[in-house]
Amino acid sequence: MEDGIGGLRHMLATVFLSAFAGFMVVPVITDVTVAALCSGSDDSCSLAVYLTGFQQVAIGMGTMIMMPVIGNLSDRYGIKTILTLPMCLSIVPPVILGYRRDTKFFYVFYISKILTSMVCEGTVDCLAYAYVAVNIHGSTRISAFGILAGIKTIAGLFGTLVARFLPIALTFQVSAISFFVGLVYMRVFLKENLKADEDDDHHHGTYHQEDHDSINTTMLAEPILNDTPIKTQVFQKKYSSLKDMISLMKTSTIFFQALVVTFFSSFSDSGMESAFLV
Repeated sequence: MEDGIGGLRHMLATVFLSAFAGFMVVPVITDVTVAALCSGSDDSCSLAVYLTGFQQVAIGMGTMIMMPVIGNLSDRYGIKTILTLPMCLSIVPPVILGYRRDTKFFYVFYISKILTSMVCEGTVDCLAYAYVAVNIHGSTRISAFGILAGIKTIAGLFGTLVARFLPIALTFQVSAISFFVGLVYMRVFLKENLKADEDDDHHHGTYHQEDHDSINTTMLAEPILNDTPIKTQVFQKKYSSLKDMISLMKTSTIFFQALVVTFFSSFSDSGMESAFLV
């Protein structure tokens, strides 16, 4: 049975591959943007600045709406299932620039980047932290959060270094491959619940310890149609996640303070990223 921080190795590998692919394109996206939008060396290239600003605003607004929905869906369908969506969508933008990087393809990349980032921006990190919170208990949970943040930092370092030694076209291709490998790895190896094996072993051992009479009693107590599929309505009721989040902001002081800290941290990161036209 896998337990403790060691059981998170598949999630850590998924986060590493995703962050590695994302950070890899940061050093080269500035050159691609300038080459696609700026007409000459004397051009101030204000269009690139305006498009980058609009992109950040659109992604921020979309993320604010979609992130509570993603969290709600992960509670209903499982973290692994919902994690598949951002991992799949993240492949699209680097594939476009990996194929061609002229003006037309850049605009296709620009639109796809806005649409996909509304779902993908920060989603892998949030679901990874939720996975840790669900599967790690006790004093080791804080250590697991720190390790998860460290893995992302290491992935950013390796992604930046690799981008320095690769041609621009190959950089986007390797980024897309890394996203794809992370997706396949996650679907094959990641378990929804690390306690599943422990529960299976427990029930399996208990089953062998019961005598013949208790087995018969258990079988008779079970419904005859236990294995019959039951039809349920998936969207039986509506969920107002954004409304609930606003209500939580008004009622929880700790949550509001955490949002303030997150806002200023994200604000500083956005200012740094805008200099790279990311």
